[in-house]
Amino acid sequence: MSIGHTLLALLESGPRHGYDLKRAFDSRFGHDRPLHYGQVYATMSRLLKNGLVEVDGVEHGDGPERKRYAITDAGITDVGRWLAEPEKPEPYLQSVLYTKVVVALLTGRDADSLLDAQRTEHLRLMRELTRRKVSGDLADQLICDHALFHLEADLRWLEITAARLDQLAETVRP
Repeated sequence: MSIGHTLLALLESGPRHGYDLKRAFDSRFGHDRPLHYGQVYATMSRLLKNGLVEVDGVEHGDGPERKRYAITDAGITDVGRWLAEPEKPEPYLQSVLYTKVVVALLTGRDADSLLDAQRTEHLRLMRELTRRKVSGDLADQLICDHALFHLEADLRWLEITAARLDQLAETVRP
C-alpha cells in the first residue's frame, strides 16, 4: 500500500494534523496494521520536501508544535496519477511454500506433513477471517473477501502439489 498516496488522498477533504491523519488512516485502512506516528511524520516530511503538501498552519501549545498539512495541486495530480495506474498483479513466483516443499524433498523430510500442516493453518485463518467478515462492516467484508480468495487459491495449490508430490520428488532429487 502506498501510505504517502493514501495520506495525500485523506488531505483532499481538507487540512489535517499528523495525529488526525493517523486516526483517519487507521480507522479506514489500519485495522490489522495501524500506522506508527513516526511513520506518519516521516511520510509527511517527505511529501512536504517533494512539494505534494504544504504546512497550512502551526499551533503552539504545551507540547511540540502541531503542524497542519494541506495537499497542494501537485499532490492532487499525484494522487490522480496513482489511482489511474493499475497495480501490478503479484504472481508469487518466489513462493516460500514451494521452497519449503522442495527443501523437504531435497533433505528427505516429509513433504506431505508439511503440506498438511500448511493446509491446517490456512483453514484456521480462513475460519477466523470468515468470523470477522460476518461481524464486520463493509470495509471488513471486502478486505476479508480479498484475503479469503487468496487463501482459497493457496489451498488449491496445496492440493495440486500434494497430488504431484511424487513427480516433484523425481525432478528435484539428485
